Amino acid sequence: MTSRLLQNFKGGRALVVIGRGGKEGSLESTLAKLGVTTDYPEIVDGRAHIDVGNLQSERDILFVDGDLEGAVAIEVNPISRLPPVPVIGLVGVEAPSRLKALVNLGATSFLRKPVHGGAVYTSLFMGVNQFMLRSDMHARLQDLEERRRSRRAVIRAVIFLMQQDGLDEESAYSQLRRESMRARQNLELYCEEFLSRRASAPDIPGRATSITLRGGNKQAM
Repeated sequence: MTSRLLQNFKGGRALVVIGRGGKEGSLESTLAKLGVTTDYPEIVDGRAHIDVGNLQSERDILFVDGDLEGAVAIEVNPISRLPPVPVIGLVGVEAPSRLKALVNLGATSFLRKPVHGGAVYTSLFMGVNQFMLRSDMHARLQDLEERRRSRRAVIRAVIFLMQQDGLDEESAYSQLRRESMRARQNLELYCEEFLSRRASAPDIPGRATSITLRGGNKQAM
């Protein structure tokens, strides 16, 4: 997880989706003092007009009025459960259904209505930094999963050379490592391409085989 917490929000942009005729003056004025500009997306037929494709996670913060049912439609990552930008819920009626809707939008912080200026910085700090921390954690988990998948390719490539050339485990690994360095690729990527090339060669048998590695473990090809 990242150890750096964002404390200065100057240059940010707040998109405030709030009920008809409602502008939270304390919210806007406090955000202005923090260097954050405020925009109010137009609400047409109960739906806020937000250009999701142009949202920037490092700049934009979305404030959503929980009393507006279905006013915001943004895609939440199905794995991380994160929206494209930090979401802060504006809470008037504390009904479980409305709080649940904000959570489902990926809200990482909340502000009670009417908004009091003294609560804005804390909510902004928590909302943005929680979003950053969760995004960083998700990215790290994805990286670990990719590494796990890539290591399987290394094992399969080692087994292939052991079976094809009669090499022992260390010799096969060393050969792959030398060839990956010669090709200026990381070992995992080289092994994936190595297996892909061998799989398409006409002299490679299509049946599954296995070979015993050091320690007695078997690995299927």
